[in-house]
Amino acid sequence: MENITETSRRTFLAGASAVTLAGVAGTAVAAPAHKKMRGIYPIAQTPCTADNKLDLGLLASQVKFCTKARVPGVVWPQLASGWITLSDEERFAGAEALLAAAKGTATNVVIGVQARGGDTAQSAKFAKHAEAHGASAVIALVSLPPDKATDAAVVEYYKAIGSATSLPLVMQATGTQSVDLVAEICRQVPTLACLKDEAGEPLNRIAQIRAKTGGKVSVFAGRAAHTLISELEEGFDGNCPAFTLCDVLQRTFELWNAGKQREAFELYGRYAAFMTIPNVDPYAMIARGFFPEGTRIRVMPNGKDSVAALSEADKRFIKRAYAEFVKPYATT
Repeated sequence: MENITETSRRTFLAGASAVTLAGVAGTAVAAPAHKKMRGIYPIAQTPCTADNKLDLGLLASQVKFCTKARVPGVVWPQLASGWITLSDEERFAGAEALLAAAKGTATNVVIGVQARGGDTAQSAKFAKHAEAHGASAVIALVSLPPDKATDAAVVEYYKAIGSATSLPLVMQATGTQSVDLVAEICRQVPTLACLKDEAGEPLNRIAQIRAKTGGKVSVFAGRAAHTLISELEEGFDGNCPAFTLCDVLQRTFELWNAGKQREAFELYGRYAAFMTIPNVDPYAMIARGFFPEGTRIRVMPNGKDSVAALSEADKRFIKRAYAEFVKPYATT
């Protein structure tokens, strides 16, 4: 399978540390020979108690599930985690819980380090904390105010974050960020290891991204894996979906890349059908038994509380649909 073993996990980190800088300050001349990220790296949900306190045990349980299901990695906190609702203290505590759960396993934990208002000094603190506690990589989306997010500012933003540690850096491209911008960041940030592309239409950009970055970065997609089969056909290295059915998606990824494309297509069909149920996610985390009933799940301030939108009949149907149509093919 495509998992990164504990040995190659160390290689992944050691290679990414081998950054060579030119004598001219700030000019990178060699990219790190890191182990490429590959497979399904779901975005962990942020579970909370009834009084909205971060539940560290439930958060860490998502790493344990990835280890059991041989899902190669997990990412937290990003948009699907409601990252901006988290205090700095919650982010530090959550990162420590996830990384402690991954210790001694082959599960890679990628920590989100973007900060409110594009504060790269705070991002550097998150990154250094992640590195100190054993993270495999860090990820950042651009959190600069929209009126300040020029291409030049975005390059400087990633340079600041990338230079904070020796960890591999994942760039989450959003909005109108161009292929040329990605290529320039790749040129100037030696630790850039992976692109999670959610800008424009990723399927139409991957060939250009490969060409303009020299194939130096892994290319992932996101968007709830709604185009995963086409992504696999185009040779994407992986996807960062919501956590709900990450094991089913990892198995789909493995089957496709093993030449068992009919089986992959049929399995993915179960995922696709399940995800058409209105407001299924993130309540499916409860339906699968990851979280108990009554768990509050953080969403972005402008996001929809889809759990609150469900009736009791809706919840029963989600549980039945999972049990009858998906569970036989999932990790239990």
